[in-house]
Amino acid sequence: MALDDKELILRSIDDDHSAFEELVHRYDRIVLSIALRYSRDEDDAKDIYQEVFIRVFKGLKKFQFRSEFSTWLYRIATNVCITYKTRSKEHLQLSTIDNDENDESMEQQIVYDGISPEDETVNKNIGDIVNAAVESLSPKQKMTFVLKHYEGYKIREIAEMLECKEGTVKKYLFDAVNNLKKKLKPVSALQNF
Repeated sequence: MALDDKELILRSIDDDHSAFEELVHRYDRIVLSIALRYSRDEDDAKDIYQEVFIRVFKGLKKFQFRSEFSTWLYRIATNVCITYKTRSKEHLQLSTIDNDENDESMEQQIVYDGISPEDETVNKNIGDIVNAAVESLSPKQKMTFVLKHYEGYKIREIAEMLECKEGTVKKYLFDAVNNLKKKLKPVSALQNF
């Protein structure tokens, strides 16, 4: 019988390493997904992932069950993403210019059989422009945009993760969408051509 999060947390606090490993196993994919979508670089995402679980391990004894464990974990993940971006802004900007394997694999999901090489190139260029536009958002705008539109979280859940009001999340999303519209206006004009 699988233990619930609370029991795993209590066992982890009592130095049961297998219980902590189970907690990590339950949430590792979503944490890595958030980190990868936010950083857009596999190595940076792994660094963020590792930092998140180090902070969880160190802070677990202070967890007071006032919220769900998952909410607390995702709050840590979003904070690490935002502070990581601030600390290594120049490195992250350079990594978005390079086309890494991750970008190509994501774009291959968009490309369907029978597409012409010209259309494939256009799609790749548009994808690069969209990615650059998302990268240009402020850290909080980008995080709310990623959590809402890539990860599918509800505004209430994002507000809990970011420890802010739902209205603040809506404002970040509104600003993010407006900024993206401005930056992507040239792409829209090309497609209407």
